Amino acid sequence: MADSFIARNKDSILVGKNTFARWDYEQGLMLKAIEKVWYRTGEGKYFEYIRKDLDQYVKEDGSIRTYKFDDFNIDNIPPGRALLTMYQQTQPDKEKYKKAADLLWKQLSEQPRTKEGGYWHKKRYPNQMWLDGLFMGEPFAAEYSMLFNHPEHFDDIAKQFELIEKYAVDEKTGLVYHAYDESKEQQWADKKTGRSPHFWARAIGWYAVAIVEVLDYFPKDHPKRAELISYINRLAPVLAKYQDKQSGVWYQIVDQGTRKGNYLEASASCMFVYALAKASRLGYIPATYAATAKKGYDGILKTFIEKEADGLISINKTVSVGGLGGTPYRDGSYEYYLSEPIRKNDLKGVGPFIYASVEMEIATENAVGKGKKVALDYYFNHEFRKKANGKQEPFHYTWEDRQHSGFWLWGNTFRELGAKTVSIPAAPTAENLKGVNVYIIVDPDTKKETANPNFIQPKDIAEIEKWVKAGGVLMLMANDTANCEIPHFNQLAKVFGIQFTSRNRNMVQGLQFEQGRLDIPTSDKTIFKNASKIYIKELSPLALTPPAKSALTDHGDIIFGVSKYGKGTVFAVGDPWLYNEYTDGRRIDTTFENFEAGKDLAEWLLKQTVK
Repeated sequence: MADSFIARNKDSILVGKNTFARWDYEQGLMLKAIEKVWYRTGEGKYFEYIRKDLDQYVKEDGSIRTYKFDDFNIDNIPPGRALLTMYQQTQPDKEKYKKAADLLWKQLSEQPRTKEGGYWHKKRYPNQMWLDGLFMGEPFAAEYSMLFNHPEHFDDIAKQFELIEKYAVDEKTGLVYHAYDESKEQQWADKKTGRSPHFWARAIGWYAVAIVEVLDYFPKDHPKRAELISYINRLAPVLAKYQDKQSGVWYQIVDQGTRKGNYLEASASCMFVYALAKASRLGYIPATYAATAKKGYDGILKTFIEKEADGLISINKTVSVGGLGGTPYRDGSYEYYLSEPIRKNDLKGVGPFIYASVEMEIATENAVGKGKKVALDYYFNHEFRKKANGKQEPFHYTWEDRQHSGFWLWGNTFRELGAKTVSIPAAPTAENLKGVNVYIIVDPDTKKETANPNFIQPKDIAEIEKWVKAGGVLMLMANDTANCEIPHFNQLAKVFGIQFTSRNRNMVQGLQFEQGRLDIPTSDKTIFKNASKIYIKELSPLALTPPAKSALTDHGDIIFGVSKYGKGTVFAVGDPWLYNEYTDGRRIDTTFENFEAGKDLAEWLLKQTVK
């Protein structure tokens, strides 16, 4: 679907019947959907599509073409999520994306509010909170707050959801009304409650997606986090109840499936599937709702998806829009919601379909790592860099680092396989290795890299050996000898029959990537089941003695070593080759399969763990 969308929108994203491209929430929705596919595939073309689209709007000073600050339209915030993605990547002009994101943050800080602090949907819709607005504003606000250290704003994010729960949730059904008017002055507003008259499916879909997206960034220790989780817990059984039993999808007006004129609607169905699938995967709601999501997704494929003669795929039956008030006036009646045009390949259906598809794909494979913990060492590898705000942050082969120097993408692979990724910032002990299934040590620091490096000591080796013997899976990733503290690292590796040699190979000159080529023999797919051609440069070959054995030898050099030790397993390689620069599809030739190899290796490591 992502490829079909790009084929139809090669140069820019046209929304609806517009004849020119403009900064728009549907653009933001699609860019996030494309980003999810990039993270699933490691194919750089998806990143490039996002970058090129944003660069049509964002100028060097951070101003945004076609964006009007004074409209205070919360629908203008969603593309900000793509700005944050771009800012976190290695590229020369990244600061302009930060400046543009700052502009959207400024809009939110000045957005008109209800008396209780809820954002007006737009300046021209005074006193009104719409469910759509939670999706438009809060995921961006949450990620921005996390990235740029605004912990105080999470209370405000929680407040937006609290107000919807307080004023828009129906006491009888548990469904959520499209909007409420605090002043109760609108024609569509109930004079007692201020609520709009009906339960419009996509509005509830926006709300459900907003909750699970915000939770990605909401601090684990924040007192309001449990409240957000309670909202999706409250909503999940309601969505299951109103799921059409025959088709598995949902109606345009959720609770009136048998009423004349009502129809099964694509965008809301995709949103509900995504929210239920993601919430069940992450443990916010009972795992049983994964079956509800699966039934819904099967229904989406059967009811809405069409394969075209040109090989592209389409999604049918997305309602073009749903609003309240305005000119001509939209009264929120049943007849109004059924009067809006139904479109093929409307982006509000395409984007959520990609969201849902990604989640359902993850669902088929995340049992591999379920209940398992993958720990990355932050003690022996302990480098820092200065952030934009002048503060220091750890970087270089860390889970959090999304720039080329980090392991974020490989960590995401582990997480999508169902495992939990954690870091160990102290020397290994029985206590901090307790419950860890896979322990990864990468590129221990030299004095050149860190002022006071932590060299591997005999007591560290004793603790790690004991842990491996009991069934732990250890991965050792060195580096070329000029950039890795090899002598102490080798004392640890020696226990398992592994040594990193002082020789370097695959010395790549400039962009001559073939100099870093290694081929996985088709005769041996024990570890790398899907990858055949990989890229590793400037690596240290291994020397092995029993119990260690070679897992890949090239021209007489041992590249990968595996050692079965007690109940445990050790995997070694002389380079940290799976960092973002060589897995995200942006740097090396697209014929290399490092992303696939990283997934193969992650799956193999998880499968070696003792049950």
